[in-house]
Amino acid sequence: MQDILVMKFGGTSVGSAERMKGAARLSAQQKLRRPVVTVVSAMSGITDLLLDSMRHAEAGDSHGLETGIQALQDRHLEACRQLLPPHQRDAVLGGIHSLIADFQRITNGMLMLGERPPRSVDEAVAIGERLSTLLMAAYLESEGVRAIAINAADLIVTDAVYGNASPLLEPTRANVRKNLLPWIEGGVLPVVTGFNGATADGRPTTLGRGGSDFSASILAAALDAAELWIWTDVDGIMTADPRLVPGAAVLEEVTYNEAAELAYNGAKVLHPRTLAPLVERQIPVWSKNSFAPEKPGTKIVPSLQGRFGARAVTSTSKVALISIEPAGDTSIGGQVMGRALDALGRANVEVLALSSSSFRQSFCFLVRAEELRAAMEGLEAALSLELTHGYLRPIDVDESVGLLAVVGEGMRGTAGLAGRIFTAISRENVNIIAIAQGSSELTISIVVHRDGLEKAVRAVHAECRMGV
Repeated sequence: MQDILVMKFGGTSVGSAERMKGAARLSAQQKLRRPVVTVVSAMSGITDLLLDSMRHAEAGDSHGLETGIQALQDRHLEACRQLLPPHQRDAVLGGIHSLIADFQRITNGMLMLGERPPRSVDEAVAIGERLSTLLMAAYLESEGVRAIAINAADLIVTDAVYGNASPLLEPTRANVRKNLLPWIEGGVLPVVTGFNGATADGRPTTLGRGGSDFSASILAAALDAAELWIWTDVDGIMTADPRLVPGAAVLEEVTYNEAAELAYNGAKVLHPRTLAPLVERQIPVWSKNSFAPEKPGTKIVPSLQGRFGARAVTSTSKVALISIEPAGDTSIGGQVMGRALDALGRANVEVLALSSSSFRQSFCFLVRAEELRAAMEGLEAALSLELTHGYLRPIDVDESVGLLAVVGEGMRGTAGLAGRIFTAISRENVNIIAIAQGSSELTISIVVHRDGLEKAVRAVHAECRMGV
Protein backbone atom coordinates (compact mmCIF):
# COMPACT_ATOMS: atom_id res chain seq x y z
CA MET A 1 0.00 0.00 0.00
CA GLN A 2 1.37 3.41 -0.98
CA ASP A 3 1.81 6.73 0.84
CA ILE A 4 1.15 5.50 4.40
CA LEU A 5 1.73 8.11 7.09
CA VAL A 6 2.65 7.00 10.61
CA MET A 7 1.94 9.64 13.27
CA LYS A 8 3.17 9.34 16.85
CA PHE A 9 1.80 11.44 19.73
CA GLY A 10 3.80 11.81 22.94
CA GLY A 11 2.47 11.92 26.48
CA THR A 12 1.86 15.68 26.60
CA SER A 13 0.10 15.48 23.22
CA VAL A 14 -2.46 13.06 24.71
CA GLY A 15 -2.15 14.27 28.30
CA SER A 16 -5.81 15.28 28.74
CA ALA A 17 -9.15 14.83 27.03
CA GLU A 18 -8.63 18.15 25.24
CA ARG A 19 -5.17 17.14 24.00
CA MET A 20 -6.54 13.77 22.83
CA LYS A 21 -9.19 15.60 20.83
CA GLY A 22 -6.45 17.66 19.19
CA ALA A 23 -4.41 14.57 18.36
CA ALA A 24 -7.50 12.87 16.96
CA ARG A 25 -8.27 15.91 14.76
CA LEU A 26 -4.73 15.88 13.36
CA SER A 27 -5.02 12.16 12.64
CA ALA A 28 -8.44 12.51 11.01
CA GLN A 29 -7.34 15.46 8.87
CA GLN A 30 -4.46 13.46 7.42
CA LYS A 31 -6.66 10.38 6.92
CA LEU A 32 -8.73 12.40 4.46
CA ARG A 33 -5.61 12.61 2.28
CA ARG A 34 -3.92 9.22 2.73
CA PRO A 35 -3.78 6.09 4.93
CA VAL A 36 -2.74 6.85 8.52
CA VAL A 37 -1.51 4.81 11.47
CA THR A 38 -1.49 6.62 14.84
CA VAL A 39 0.83 5.56 17.66
CA VAL A 40 0.21 6.97 21.14
CA SER A 41 2.07 7.19 24.42
CA ALA A 42 0.49 6.96 27.85
CA MET A 43 -1.07 10.18 29.13
CA SER A 44 1.59 12.47 30.61
CA GLY A 45 2.56 11.37 34.12
CA ILE A 46 0.89 7.97 33.88
CA THR A 47 4.05 5.92 33.32
CA ASP A 48 5.60 7.48 36.42
CA LEU A 49 2.40 6.74 38.35
CA LEU A 50 2.47 3.09 37.27
CA LEU A 51 6.14 2.68 38.20
CA ASP A 52 5.61 4.40 41.54
CA SER A 53 2.65 2.13 42.30
CA MET A 54 4.83 -0.91 41.56
CA ARG A 55 7.50 0.39 43.94
CA HIS A 56 4.86 0.63 46.67
CA ALA A 57 3.84 -2.95 45.91
CA GLU A 58 7.41 -4.18 46.12
CA ALA A 59 7.87 -2.43 49.47
CA GLY A 60 4.72 -4.05 50.87
CA ASP A 61 2.89 -0.71 51.01
CA SER A 62 -0.67 -1.77 50.16
CA HIS A 63 -2.10 1.67 50.96
CA GLY A 64 0.35 3.40 48.58
CA LEU A 65 -0.49 0.85 45.89
CA GLU A 66 -4.25 1.37 46.32
CA THR A 67 -3.80 5.14 46.17
CA GLY A 68 -1.91 4.81 42.88
CA ILE A 69 -4.52 2.51 41.36
CA GLN A 70 -7.30 4.87 42.38
CA ALA A 71 -5.46 7.82 40.78
CA LEU A 72 -4.96 5.76 37.60
CA GLN A 73 -8.65 4.93 37.46
CA ASP A 74 -9.85 8.46 38.24
CA ARG A 75 -7.68 10.04 35.55
CA HIS A 76 -8.91 7.76 32.77
CA LEU A 77 -12.55 7.68 33.82
CA GLU A 78 -12.59 11.47 33.84
CA ALA A 79 -10.99 11.58 30.39
CA CYS A 80 -13.60 9.11 29.13
CA ARG A 81 -16.43 11.28 30.47
CA GLN A 82 -14.99 14.35 28.77
CA LEU A 83 -14.36 12.58 25.46
CA LEU A 84 -17.52 10.57 24.90
CA PRO A 85 -21.27 11.18 25.12
CA PRO A 86 -23.07 9.05 27.75
CA HIS A 87 -24.56 6.57 25.28
CA GLN A 88 -21.09 5.68 23.92
CA ARG A 89 -19.24 5.25 27.20
CA ASP A 90 -20.26 1.81 28.46
CA ALA A 91 -17.93 -0.33 26.33
CA VAL A 92 -15.00 2.00 26.92
CA LEU A 93 -15.62 2.20 30.68
CA GLY A 94 -15.65 -1.60 30.71
CA GLY A 95 -12.33 -1.65 28.86
CA ILE A 96 -10.78 0.82 31.30
CA HIS A 97 -11.91 -1.23 34.31
CA SER A 98 -10.59 -4.42 32.69
CA LEU A 99 -7.14 -2.95 32.04
CA ILE A 100 -6.92 -1.50 35.54
CA ALA A 101 -7.94 -4.89 36.94
CA ASP A 102 -5.03 -6.40 35.00
CA PHE A 103 -2.68 -3.87 36.59
CA GLN A 104 -4.10 -4.62 40.02
CA ARG A 105 -3.63 -8.37 39.48
CA ILE A 106 0.03 -7.92 38.49
CA THR A 107 0.83 -5.52 41.33
CA ASN A 108 -0.92 -7.69 43.92
CA GLY A 109 1.49 -10.42 42.87
CA MET A 110 4.38 -8.02 43.45
CA LEU A 111 2.91 -7.16 46.85
CA MET A 112 2.90 -10.83 47.86
CA LEU A 113 6.37 -11.53 46.46
CA GLY A 114 8.00 -8.37 47.77
CA GLU A 115 9.72 -7.85 44.42
CA ARG A 116 9.12 -6.58 40.88
CA PRO A 117 10.02 -9.26 38.33
CA PRO A 118 11.17 -7.50 35.12
CA ARG A 119 8.72 -9.44 32.99
CA SER A 120 5.82 -8.36 35.23
CA VAL A 121 7.01 -4.75 35.19
CA ASP A 122 6.94 -4.70 31.39
CA GLU A 123 3.44 -6.15 31.27
CA ALA A 124 2.16 -3.70 33.89
CA VAL A 125 3.78 -0.49 32.66
CA ALA A 126 2.41 -0.90 29.13
CA ILE A 127 -1.12 -0.57 30.49
CA GLY A 128 -0.71 3.21 30.34
CA GLU A 129 -0.40 3.08 26.56
CA ARG A 130 -3.23 0.57 26.27
CA LEU A 131 -5.53 2.92 28.16
CA SER A 132 -4.72 5.96 26.02
CA THR A 133 -5.09 3.88 22.84
CA LEU A 134 -8.52 2.71 23.96
CA LEU A 135 -9.66 6.29 24.61
CA MET A 136 -8.23 7.71 21.39
CA ALA A 137 -9.80 5.05 19.16
CA ALA A 138 -13.16 5.43 20.89
CA TYR A 139 -13.13 9.20 20.45
CA LEU A 140 -12.30 8.89 16.74
CA GLU A 141 -15.21 6.47 16.34
CA SER A 142 -17.52 8.91 18.13
CA GLU A 143 -16.49 11.57 15.59
CA GLY A 144 -17.36 9.32 12.64
CA VAL A 145 -13.81 8.12 11.87
CA ARG A 146 -13.49 4.36 11.60
CA ALA A 147 -10.77 3.43 14.10
CA ILE A 148 -9.52 0.46 16.10
CA ALA A 149 -7.25 0.17 19.15
CA ILE A 150 -4.38 -2.29 18.60
CA ASN A 151 -1.90 -3.58 21.17
CA ALA A 152 1.64 -3.41 19.73
CA ALA A 153 2.35 -6.69 21.54
CA ASP A 154 0.46 -8.27 18.63
CA LEU A 155 2.73 -6.53 16.12
CA ILE A 156 6.26 -5.86 17.36
CA VAL A 157 8.38 -8.96 18.05
CA THR A 158 11.38 -8.38 20.32
CA ASP A 159 14.14 -10.16 22.17
CA ALA A 160 13.66 -10.93 25.86
CA VAL A 161 15.64 -8.02 27.34
CA TYR A 162 12.91 -6.77 29.65
CA GLY A 163 12.82 -3.01 30.10
CA ASN A 164 14.90 -2.27 27.00
CA ALA A 165 14.02 -4.82 24.34
CA SER A 166 15.22 -4.69 20.74
CA PRO A 167 12.93 -5.45 17.81
CA LEU A 168 13.26 -8.46 15.53
CA LEU A 169 12.39 -6.79 12.26
CA GLU A 170 11.51 -9.71 9.99
CA PRO A 171 8.95 -11.37 12.30
CA THR A 172 7.63 -7.89 13.12
CA ARG A 173 7.17 -7.20 9.43
CA ALA A 174 5.24 -10.46 9.07
CA ASN A 175 2.99 -9.58 12.03
CA VAL A 176 2.35 -6.09 10.67
CA ARG A 177 1.37 -7.49 7.28
CA LYS A 178 -0.99 -9.95 8.95
CA ASN A 179 -2.47 -7.94 11.84
CA LEU A 180 -2.20 -4.27 10.86
CA LEU A 181 -2.15 -3.82 7.09
CA PRO A 182 -5.62 -5.33 6.48
CA TRP A 183 -7.18 -2.68 8.73
CA ILE A 184 -5.40 0.09 6.81
CA GLU A 185 -6.47 -1.37 3.47
CA GLY A 186 -10.04 -1.53 4.77
CA GLY A 187 -10.06 2.22 5.42
CA VAL A 188 -9.75 1.96 9.19
CA LEU A 189 -7.42 4.19 11.23
CA PRO A 190 -5.44 1.92 13.59
CA VAL A 191 -4.45 3.47 16.92
CA VAL A 192 -1.47 1.48 18.20
CA THR A 193 0.19 1.43 21.60
CA GLY A 194 3.68 2.84 21.72
CA PHE A 195 6.50 1.56 23.90
CA ASN A 196 5.64 -2.14 24.06
CA GLY A 197 6.03 -5.40 22.17
CA ALA A 198 6.31 -9.10 22.92
CA THR A 199 8.76 -11.95 22.43
CA ALA A 200 8.09 -14.53 19.73
CA ASP A 201 6.38 -16.73 22.33
CA GLY A 202 4.18 -13.88 23.58
CA ARG A 203 5.93 -12.58 26.71
CA PRO A 204 5.28 -8.81 27.12
CA THR A 205 8.29 -6.50 26.72
CA THR A 206 8.96 -2.78 26.53
CA LEU A 207 11.40 -0.85 24.34
CA GLY A 208 12.90 1.42 27.00
CA ARG A 209 11.66 4.61 28.60
CA GLY A 210 10.31 6.95 25.92
CA GLY A 211 10.17 4.05 23.48
CA SER A 212 6.94 5.13 21.77
CA ASP A 213 9.05 7.01 19.20
CA PHE A 214 10.91 3.76 18.57
CA SER A 215 7.63 1.85 18.22
CA ALA A 216 6.46 4.28 15.57
CA SER A 217 9.67 4.00 13.55
CA ILE A 218 9.57 0.20 13.72
CA LEU A 219 6.01 0.21 12.36
CA ALA A 220 6.90 2.81 9.71
CA ALA A 221 9.75 0.61 8.49
CA ALA A 222 7.61 -2.55 8.54
CA LEU A 223 4.91 -0.78 6.49
CA ASP A 224 7.36 0.92 4.07
CA ALA A 225 5.64 4.14 5.10
CA ALA A 226 6.12 7.35 3.13
CA GLU A 227 6.73 9.45 6.25
CA LEU A 228 6.83 9.40 10.03
CA TRP A 229 5.57 12.44 11.97
CA ILE A 230 6.48 12.65 15.64
CA TRP A 231 4.28 15.07 17.57
CA THR A 232 5.68 16.57 20.78
CA ASP A 233 5.26 19.80 22.74
CA VAL A 234 8.16 21.69 21.11
CA ASP A 235 8.47 23.31 17.68
CA GLY A 236 11.08 20.88 16.37
CA ILE A 237 14.73 20.07 16.90
CA MET A 238 16.48 23.18 18.17
CA THR A 239 20.05 24.43 18.22
CA ALA A 240 19.90 24.26 22.04
CA ASP A 241 17.43 23.97 24.89
CA PRO A 242 15.54 27.30 24.75
CA ARG A 243 15.21 27.24 28.55
CA LEU A 244 19.00 27.61 28.71
CA VAL A 245 19.63 29.61 25.54
CA PRO A 246 17.03 32.30 24.71
CA GLY A 247 18.45 32.63 21.19
CA ALA A 248 18.01 28.95 20.29
CA ALA A 249 16.41 28.38 16.89
CA VAL A 250 14.53 25.54 15.21
CA LEU A 251 16.61 23.66 12.64
CA GLU A 252 14.76 23.25 9.34
CA GLU A 253 16.54 19.99 8.53
CA VAL A 254 18.94 17.63 10.27
CA THR A 255 20.38 14.28 9.26
CA TYR A 256 19.53 10.95 10.81
CA ASN A 257 22.99 10.91 12.41
CA GLU A 258 22.68 14.38 13.89
CA ALA A 259 19.22 13.73 15.32
CA ALA A 260 20.32 10.41 16.81
CA GLU A 261 23.40 11.97 18.43
CA LEU A 262 21.36 14.83 19.89
CA ALA A 263 18.83 12.39 21.33
CA TYR A 264 21.55 10.12 22.72
CA ASN A 265 23.23 13.05 24.45
CA GLY A 266 20.22 14.50 26.19
CA ALA A 267 17.92 16.25 23.70
CA LYS A 268 14.38 15.14 24.54
CA VAL A 269 12.87 15.36 21.06
CA LEU A 270 13.41 11.73 20.05
CA HIS A 271 14.13 8.37 21.62
CA PRO A 272 17.82 7.62 20.83
CA ARG A 273 17.02 4.44 18.87
CA THR A 274 14.16 5.93 16.86
CA LEU A 275 15.93 6.40 13.57
CA ALA A 276 17.73 3.07 13.22
CA PRO A 277 14.86 1.14 11.56
CA LEU A 278 14.31 3.95 9.01
CA VAL A 279 17.84 4.30 7.64
CA GLU A 280 17.78 1.40 5.17
CA ARG A 281 14.49 2.54 3.61
CA GLN A 282 15.40 6.24 3.99
CA ILE A 283 11.98 7.17 5.37
CA PRO A 284 11.89 10.89 6.26
CA VAL A 285 10.81 11.96 9.73
CA TRP A 286 9.19 15.20 10.86
CA SER A 287 9.39 16.48 14.43
CA LYS A 288 6.32 18.67 15.01
CA ASN A 289 4.53 20.52 17.80
CA SER A 290 1.00 19.27 18.45
CA PHE A 291 0.29 22.46 20.41
CA ALA A 292 1.17 24.55 17.33
CA PRO A 293 0.56 22.25 14.33
CA GLU A 294 0.74 25.15 11.87
CA LYS A 295 4.50 25.44 12.48
CA PRO A 296 6.65 23.49 9.99
CA GLY A 297 8.83 21.60 12.49
CA THR A 298 12.12 19.89 11.64
CA LYS A 299 12.60 17.40 8.84
CA ILE A 300 15.04 14.54 9.50
CA VAL A 301 16.64 13.23 6.32
CA PRO A 302 19.41 10.80 5.30
CA SER A 303 21.89 13.53 4.30
CA LEU A 304 22.34 17.24 3.65
CA GLN A 305 24.41 18.99 1.04
CA GLY A 306 27.22 21.34 2.07
CA ARG A 307 29.30 21.82 5.20
CA PHE A 308 27.46 23.14 8.19
CA GLY A 309 29.95 22.95 11.07
CA ALA A 310 28.59 22.65 14.62
CA ARG A 311 24.82 22.78 14.31
CA ALA A 312 23.47 22.17 17.80
CA VAL A 313 24.52 21.77 21.41
CA THR A 314 22.71 19.66 23.97
CA SER A 315 23.32 18.85 27.60
CA THR A 316 22.23 16.69 30.49
CA SER A 317 22.92 16.99 34.19
CA LYS A 318 21.59 13.58 35.16
CA VAL A 319 24.89 11.76 34.69
CA ALA A 320 27.75 10.33 36.74
CA LEU A 321 31.46 10.04 35.91
CA ILE A 322 33.09 6.73 36.86
CA SER A 323 36.90 6.65 36.99
CA ILE A 324 39.06 3.52 37.16
CA GLU A 325 42.81 3.72 37.79
CA PRO A 326 45.50 1.05 38.34
CA ALA A 327 47.17 1.26 41.75
CA GLY A 328 50.70 1.14 40.33
CA ASP A 329 52.74 0.97 37.14
CA THR A 330 51.01 -2.09 35.75
CA SER A 331 50.02 -3.20 32.29
CA ILE A 332 46.52 -4.37 33.15
CA GLY A 333 44.73 -1.22 31.98
CA GLY A 334 43.67 -2.54 28.59
CA GLN A 335 42.34 -5.79 30.03
CA VAL A 336 40.48 -3.92 32.77
CA MET A 337 38.90 -1.54 30.27
CA GLY A 338 37.70 -4.43 28.13
CA ARG A 339 36.18 -6.26 31.08
CA ALA A 340 34.65 -3.05 32.44
CA LEU A 341 32.92 -2.29 29.14
CA ASP A 342 31.76 -5.89 28.87
CA ALA A 343 30.28 -5.68 32.38
CA LEU A 344 28.44 -2.48 31.48
CA GLY A 345 27.09 -4.08 28.33
CA ARG A 346 25.80 -7.09 30.23
CA ALA A 347 24.18 -4.75 32.76
CA ASN A 348 22.46 -2.94 29.86
CA VAL A 349 24.18 0.35 30.80
CA GLU A 350 24.96 2.82 28.01
CA VAL A 351 28.32 4.63 28.00
CA LEU A 352 27.75 8.26 27.02
CA ALA A 353 31.43 9.22 26.81
CA LEU A 354 34.79 7.49 27.34
CA SER A 355 38.21 9.02 27.91
CA SER A 356 41.51 7.31 28.73
CA SER A 357 45.14 8.02 29.65
CA SER A 358 47.76 5.99 27.78
CA PHE A 359 50.55 6.16 30.38
CA ARG A 360 48.67 5.59 33.61
CA GLN A 361 46.21 3.33 31.79
CA SER A 362 43.42 4.99 33.75
CA PHE A 363 40.10 5.71 32.12
CA CYS A 364 36.76 7.28 32.90
CA PHE A 365 33.31 7.03 31.40
CA LEU A 366 29.99 8.74 31.77
CA VAL A 367 26.70 6.94 32.47
CA ARG A 368 23.17 8.11 33.10
CA ALA A 369 22.38 8.72 36.76
CA GLU A 370 19.52 6.23 36.76
CA GLU A 371 21.90 3.52 35.53
CA LEU A 372 24.66 4.24 38.08
CA ARG A 373 23.62 1.55 40.55
CA ALA A 374 23.51 -1.15 37.87
CA ALA A 375 26.84 0.08 36.49
CA MET A 376 28.59 -0.11 39.87
CA GLU A 377 27.19 -3.54 40.68
CA GLY A 378 28.40 -4.85 37.32
CA LEU A 379 31.84 -3.26 37.61
CA GLU A 380 32.45 -4.38 41.19
CA ALA A 381 31.51 -7.94 40.29
CA ALA A 382 33.67 -8.00 37.13
CA LEU A 383 36.71 -6.37 38.78
CA SER A 384 36.41 -7.88 42.26
CA LEU A 385 39.77 -9.67 42.10
CA GLU A 386 41.73 -6.55 41.13
CA LEU A 387 39.91 -4.41 43.70
CA THR A 388 40.37 -6.95 46.51
CA HIS A 389 44.12 -7.36 45.92
CA GLY A 390 44.79 -3.67 45.39
CA TYR A 391 45.70 -3.81 41.71
CA LEU A 392 43.11 -1.08 41.16
CA ARG A 393 42.38 1.95 43.24
CA PRO A 394 38.81 2.10 44.60
CA ILE A 395 36.40 3.03 41.82
CA ASP A 396 35.72 6.76 41.95
CA VAL A 397 32.26 8.16 41.21
CA ASP A 398 31.57 11.86 40.64
CA GLU A 399 27.89 12.76 40.50
CA SER A 400 28.47 16.53 40.44
CA VAL A 401 29.10 16.65 36.68
CA GLY A 402 27.16 17.39 33.51
CA LEU A 403 27.56 16.45 29.86
CA LEU A 404 27.67 18.94 27.01
CA ALA A 405 27.65 17.59 23.46
CA VAL A 406 28.30 19.61 20.30
CA VAL A 407 26.82 17.94 17.20
CA GLY A 408 27.15 18.54 13.48
CA GLU A 409 27.99 16.46 10.40
CA GLY A 410 30.00 19.38 9.04
CA MET A 411 32.46 19.40 11.95
CA ARG A 412 34.68 16.85 10.20
CA GLY A 413 37.93 18.50 9.24
CA THR A 414 36.89 21.98 10.39
CA ALA A 415 40.23 23.34 11.53
CA GLY A 416 40.25 25.10 14.89
CA LEU A 417 36.65 24.29 15.81
CA ALA A 418 37.48 22.22 18.89
CA GLY A 419 39.88 24.90 20.09
CA ARG A 420 37.23 27.58 19.74
CA ILE A 421 34.75 25.48 21.69
CA PHE A 422 37.20 24.83 24.53
CA THR A 423 38.25 28.47 24.63
CA ALA A 424 34.62 29.63 24.80
CA ILE A 425 34.01 27.35 27.78
CA SER A 426 37.20 28.44 29.55
CA ARG A 427 36.26 32.12 29.15
CA GLU A 428 33.29 31.36 31.43
CA ASN A 429 35.70 29.95 34.05
CA VAL A 430 34.20 26.50 33.60
CA ASN A 431 36.67 23.66 34.08
CA ILE A 432 36.66 20.82 31.51
CA ILE A 433 36.97 17.46 33.27
CA ALA A 434 36.95 15.05 30.31
CA ILE A 435 36.68 15.16 26.51
CA ALA A 436 35.61 12.48 24.01
CA GLN A 437 35.21 12.60 20.25
CA GLY A 438 34.22 9.70 18.04
CA SER A 439 36.05 8.76 14.87
CA SER A 440 33.17 10.13 12.78
CA GLU A 441 33.84 13.63 14.19
CA LEU A 442 30.08 14.03 14.44
CA THR A 443 30.03 14.80 18.17
CA ILE A 444 32.38 16.39 20.66
CA SER A 445 31.40 15.34 24.19
CA ILE A 446 32.63 17.47 27.08
CA VAL A 447 32.23 16.74 30.79
CA VAL A 448 32.16 19.77 33.11
CA HIS A 449 31.12 20.49 36.67
CA ARG A 450 27.34 20.66 36.88
CA ASP A 451 27.31 24.19 38.26
CA GLY A 452 29.00 25.43 35.09
CA LEU A 453 26.98 23.41 32.60
CA GLU A 454 24.45 26.08 31.63
CA LYS A 455 27.13 28.73 31.18
CA ALA A 456 29.11 26.34 28.99
CA VAL A 457 26.09 25.59 26.79
CA ARG A 458 25.39 29.29 26.23
CA ALA A 459 29.05 29.98 25.50
CA VAL A 460 29.33 27.24 22.87
CA HIS A 461 26.02 28.23 21.25
CA ALA A 462 27.22 31.83 20.90
CA GLU A 463 30.74 30.93 19.75
CA CYS A 464 29.46 28.66 16.97
CA ARG A 465 26.71 31.13 15.98
CA MET A 466 24.14 28.35 16.07
CA GLY A 467 21.00 30.44 16.36
CA VAL A 468 21.95 32.77 13.50
